[in-house]
Amino acid sequence: MSRNHLSEETSPYLLQHKDNPVHWHPWGPEALDRARAEGKPILLSVGYSSCHWCHVMAHESFEDPDVAALMNDLFINIKVDREERPDLDTVYQSALALMGEQGGWPLTMFLTPDGAPFWGGTYFPPEPRWGRPGFPDLLTVVAQAWREQAHQIAITTRDITHSLERLSHPAGGTKITPESFERAAALSLRTIDTIQGGTLGAPKFPQPPLFRFLWHAARRLGTPLYADPVTTTLRHMCQGGIYDHLGGGFARYSTDEVWLVPHFEKMLYDNALLVELMCDVWKEARDPLLATRIEETLGWLLRDMRVEGEGGTFALAGALDADSEGEEGRYYVWTEDEIDALLGSASPVFKESYDVTRRGNWEGRTILNRSKGRDFGMPALEAKLAEHRATLLAAREARTPPLRDDKVLTDWNAMAISALARAGALFDRPEWLEAARAIWTFLATHLRDDDGRLRHAWRAGRAGPVAVADDYAQLARAALFLYEATGATPYLDAARDLVAEADHHHLDPENGGYFLSSSDAEDVFVRTKAASDSAVPAANAVMAEVLARLFHLTGDPDWHQRAERLLLLFGHPDPAGLIQAPSLLTAYDLLEGGLVITLSGPLDDPGRNALARVALEHAPPAAGRARGTETEAVSATLCRNGTCSLPINDPQLLRRDLDALRGDRFGFAPDSAPQRAASGSRA
Repeated sequence: MSRNHLSEETSPYLLQHKDNPVHWHPWGPEALDRARAEGKPILLSVGYSSCHWCHVMAHESFEDPDVAALMNDLFINIKVDREERPDLDTVYQSALALMGEQGGWPLTMFLTPDGAPFWGGTYFPPEPRWGRPGFPDLLTVVAQAWREQAHQIAITTRDITHSLERLSHPAGGTKITPESFERAAALSLRTIDTIQGGTLGAPKFPQPPLFRFLWHAARRLGTPLYADPVTTTLRHMCQGGIYDHLGGGFARYSTDEVWLVPHFEKMLYDNALLVELMCDVWKEARDPLLATRIEETLGWLLRDMRVEGEGGTFALAGALDADSEGEEGRYYVWTEDEIDALLGSASPVFKESYDVTRRGNWEGRTILNRSKGRDFGMPALEAKLAEHRATLLAAREARTPPLRDDKVLTDWNAMAISALARAGALFDRPEWLEAARAIWTFLATHLRDDDGRLRHAWRAGRAGPVAVADDYAQLARAALFLYEATGATPYLDAARDLVAEADHHHLDPENGGYFLSSSDAEDVFVRTKAASDSAVPAANAVMAEVLARLFHLTGDPDWHQRAERLLLLFGHPDPAGLIQAPSLLTAYDLLEGGLVITLSGPLDDPGRNALARVALEHAPPAAGRARGTETEAVSATLCRNGTCSLPINDPQLLRRDLDALRGDRFGFAPDSAPQRAASGSRA
């Protein structure tokens, strides 16, 4: 029956389109079968609920009865939430790239009834504009090509299919070496804006995977050359308009070169990855700005993004929209008059600190930022500004808030677990560790179906599609961080089990590596497999890290061999080819240079706790903590590359040995640990 079929879906993005006059179908066999039966091409539209340009195209075209009538007459129309089906989105984004087009959202693809792509783009305006064809004209041209150029379309789909399949089967066989690691780090520096941080030009995205790799490179290679871009980037982001100075949390990206004007949507994954990166950097820099932003960002996540479960468990929603009341950024910006009215005689100090002027800094209004204000850290000033921010936040909460996409995504929540576990242990905040445990329990309860199969998404009491490789990789990684933070061995066991599940559903038995889609995903045109990062680390890179951590924590050489094979599969003969896979390089650093700190002694012993605190605050980024036996003697043991130190029971000596590892590439620094080293089995 010809009608809009989205009303029974749970995705907030799909539900946003349930009243369109377009006869939308969700992705599935019903829509594909109908396309085959009617011999019509498919118009596939992919987006997500907090996507600004998705909203624009919806208002301009999908809500227009004339455009909708054209779509309904010429195509079978399918809507996909890219966050629910990242495997489908990845396939068609890759296909668009093969066509020589820039990807993004909304993604507009034209497919054969079997799902093979033959043409596409992103946003199209309702009439010709900015060098783009008008959407109604485009629909007519594509439909005509479908009728009159069937042979050429068949050739195009065949070529795209073959190219996608080749991309999913990398040749492999190139080993990552210390030299290629260093060369990739040096090449990455060429892309960095040394003044404002981030990469050169606009827009600027946070890119935590890239800057995490550079932070590892700084420690591995012993030079501030790679550390400075990381600290510069974080300081500018933390003080810029991309950060929400009232409520906490970072926006998805900055539209300019100076981090002032954000694209106002906030994503769970960005904030989780940035918290973890800031934890790593804080350990070295001890910058109070980073500590404050970590606390504020986690505060926002746990306050505003909470999705309640049973028995005190909860998870985190995926995103906040950029728009409210039909206007991007309306919820976040201010006029000088509004601030004067709220703060009265105290407003001059606040306005000076947060760049508030009569003319504003964006479209006549002000995006709060401290890029031009006073330096962070003056205690009296910070206390006063905190009071003023609380006043403004209370007033802001009376505004119409942006839409919250309250889907629970397994991989994004796993990233949040890792961040909470890392920050909770590092800053001795047990409430953050408890939050990590609560999210873990929620996922175990709601994101497993009756058969125990892991699911990718959940909302409104309904679990969504089966898990993708990212879910298994990120959840296994989160389990290992929970194990390191708590010492609870069930988390270590869970990591092993998750790897086994990923092997069963996603591992390529012929060539190795993990396909994004599961082996029983019959509705995916091509199963993709890659190690290049996007806004989040690639599943294969995360899994390589998981395997490396399992090796270091257990001493089982099988994990090392498996990690090595995965790194070899995605290795590139040209270091320039590796810079698109910074998380893979970070996994290599963890495997080949990883340090394991094993703590022994009674769990409640003050001496052991003192050693644990030193280990947390001074270990290099390529380090993990294993729990030793509860012996009477309190000690710490450092192991790397098959060599272990003798037991260390003095926190000052442990700190000296850990600090001496700065810049040591492959072993212990010559003036510390080797003096007491003893070759042998891992502790």
